[in-house]
Amino acid sequence: MHREKQKISRGLFVTVEGTDGCGKSTQLRMAVKHLKLLGYPVRVFKDPGGTRVGEEIRRILLAKKSRRDPIDSVAEALLYLASRRVLVSRLIEPALARGKLVLCDRFTDSTLAYQGFGRGLFLPELRTLCSFASGGLKPDLTFLLDIDPAVGLTRVKGTDRIEALGLAFQEKVRRGYLELARREPKRIKVISADGSPGEVFSRILPYLARLKASHYVK
Repeated sequence: MHREKQKISRGLFVTVEGTDGCGKSTQLRMAVKHLKLLGYPVRVFKDPGGTRVGEEIRRILLAKKSRRDPIDSVAEALLYLASRRVLVSRLIEPALARGKLVLCDRFTDSTLAYQGFGRGLFLPELRTLCSFASGGLKPDLTFLLDIDPAVGLTRVKGTDRIEALGLAFQEKVRRGYLELARREPKRIKVISADGSPGEVFSRILPYLARLKASHYVK
């Protein structure tokens, strides 16, 4: 008698977003550690990056701006989308198909906030391009770490090409993020990033506790 193979449930996709200096990387590490201790099959990625192609694009995007070889806002957006396409097709989608809990440092919301609201690119067109690059993939849950950009920039060590755009740019990005959260409150959870890392993580924990372990296959 042949046993039927257990059907693997599709995994869940969780992203962490926010302006520069909001503490994304720290909170992501804390969330990964917590979820692994609970036995979740976690995979972690960053956008842009995660693949050889993505890391090369990330290097280009974040390098200090050169007067001899500038990148305009449209080229910038397309580079982010190219990196994301490779990340989704090579790593994220296969992991979700295997039932993994995928966490990602930035995703489509970053492009809309930074290149849309921050750079001023046409949002409807940018949304279409983002959907095309991600194959229609959207996070199931997004944590938006919200902080006064003036405070966030004091936490930044060094300055990459995007951070060098300054406070006024970061304030536009923050307004963009909050507008995205207003439009999708069920998916995007606004988390105050004020306080110690432990205090901030305590605000994320209730949402992590709602994830059902039975959804996952170890």
